[in-house]
Amino acid sequence: MSEPYDPAAFPPLAVTVDLVLMTVRDGRLAVLLQRRSEAPHKGGWALPGGFVGAAESLDAAAQRILADKAGVADAWLEQLYSFGEPDRDPRMRIVTIAYFALLPAEALAAALAGRDDLRLAPFDALPPLAFDHRGIVDHAAARLRGKLDYAPVAFALLPPLFTLRALQDVHEAILGTALNKPAFRRRMLDKGWIEGTGTREEGGAFRPAELFRLRVPS
Repeated sequence: MSEPYDPAAFPPLAVTVDLVLMTVRDGRLAVLLQRRSEAPHKGGWALPGGFVGAAESLDAAAQRILADKAGVADAWLEQLYSFGEPDRDPRMRIVTIAYFALLPAEALAAALAGRDDLRLAPFDALPPLAFDHRGIVDHAAARLRGKLDYAPVAFALLPPLFTLRALQDVHEAILGTALNKPAFRRRMLDKGWIEGTGTREEGGAFRPAELFRLRVPS
């Protein structure tokens, strides 16, 4: 038999969704941030987020916030982690469910155009963030970097046809370090994620590089 509800023992609790939207711009991993218009942390930078409606699922809230705050519709979002330290928000007890996505910079261009409350900030030069959002961003970056070796997530930032140099550039930006060119290319080919197209990129002063594509599982 369940115990009776005691409002004093269980004060009100709210649920929010925060989005870690990452991309690579100018060769660096970057995160979409939004300037807060209200207290607490008014004027400070934070992850795009919002409260979950009483009749709204977490995934629906995440997609709504993605469209409202970033102008992106129907992007694939991965649920990252839940953050619920009692003192993480001074207003009340708020638990947030963080989602993250790796999106091409072009997909975020519409959100940035004409907006002074949004910015793409390099991961290695983030400003101070509101609440516990820096920890959330760090968690997302660690998840993303960990997935690079067992899932083809980096291809979300590449066109359908790409060179191995472009693929390595994306990996280096996400990892924040240079990679050995022969070892990287051998590893990518050994994983079976990519296949050559037999065609080469156009232009360039040197011998054009071969174009590859993501292999579709048979």
